[in-house]
Amino acid sequence: MKTKYLKPQPLVKQSYQHLKRRLFDRKSLILSEQLPYQVIAHFDKATVRHYPAKHHQQQRIPLVLVAPLAVKMAIYDLFPYRSLVRYLTDSGFDIYLIDWGQLNRNDADLDFNYFVFQALPALIKDIKQYTDCDEISLQGWSMAGIFCLLYAASGLDQGIRNLLIFASPIDAYASGRIGLGYQLANRLIEQSPLSLQQILLLKHLPNRIIHSPGKLNALGFKLLNPLGILQGHLQLLKRLSNLEDVKSHATLGDFLNDMIDYPGAINRDMLLWIWLKNPLNQGKFSYKGRTLDINNIKSSLLIGAGDSDGMVTPASVQPLTHLTSSQDVCFKLIPGGHMGLMCSQASSIQFWPFLTNWLEQRSMISQHH
Repeated sequence: MKTKYLKPQPLVKQSYQHLKRRLFDRKSLILSEQLPYQVIAHFDKATVRHYPAKHHQQQRIPLVLVAPLAVKMAIYDLFPYRSLVRYLTDSGFDIYLIDWGQLNRNDADLDFNYFVFQALPALIKDIKQYTDCDEISLQGWSMAGIFCLLYAASGLDQGIRNLLIFASPIDAYASGRIGLGYQLANRLIEQSPLSLQQILLLKHLPNRIIHSPGKLNALGFKLLNPLGILQGHLQLLKRLSNLEDVKSHATLGDFLNDMIDYPGAINRDMLLWIWLKNPLNQGKFSYKGRTLDINNIKSSLLIGAGDSDGMVTPASVQPLTHLTSSQDVCFKLIPGGHMGLMCSQASSIQFWPFLTNWLEQRSMISQHH
């Protein structure tokens, strides 16, 4: 007697095909970075991407987005239907995105001095020359927010009309358990003998030793929200029959799995000068012979914090509201965690319209301070 086999159900077969494609042909599923751009400037490995405005009904000053290290530029153009740069260009803004490039161990010595006082001034100068405009709006998120804040405080550029700082630790000690940990660590280090302090502060370790590769950075970000990562995989299994859901999972996975190196010198600078010493909360920053005063900043200021950001909490970001000389300061809670505030669906619905409205009111070419 012959055994009668059941034909595979269409959905089961479809799910199998999608799973196979997700596992073995994931690149074909990725939806990010589809918006065209032109590279208009270089500085070592860094480039400036120009995303032109979809329309120019009104002449506006350039909007410069400074990317943090480690992340791929995909976060700014994650999906065709949910892309920050697409939203901004559709709203009439010319976007200039500073991409630091594929850093590796050969870049281990790059520090604050390089990014804030060499690369950033050169790239912004190129943007101003390209646009023939002396003023810009300057936005930085996470570590890039620190870069932008220090650059603005340096007085090197009097043409920053609008400064936008998102999810950057101003009072590092106020950043939840992470901040308390750094505060305790700094207290213990300061109470230690000087010779031990030198060891604990990694001052004698070569930058290549404390350089962190992209794979390690990716793991670190995942460990911030392991439950969310697991839930994402479970949702994929439930929705394998839907190709769009599979594409979404592949796109997010590509972004989270393929991060870029942190130079060892910047790891040291962030650890010592931002998290452990926590100087920004006092409004001043002394670094390698430079003293920067945040009170020098007079730009219109939009400060954003992720409402569920466990790494840089709103309480850590908010002190910036009273440290500058700006007469136009706005603090805004943004839906999402440390990354989600830049690209989540909730952020795109609730925050992006506010962002464009805030910029529109302050970006006309004819406006003057």
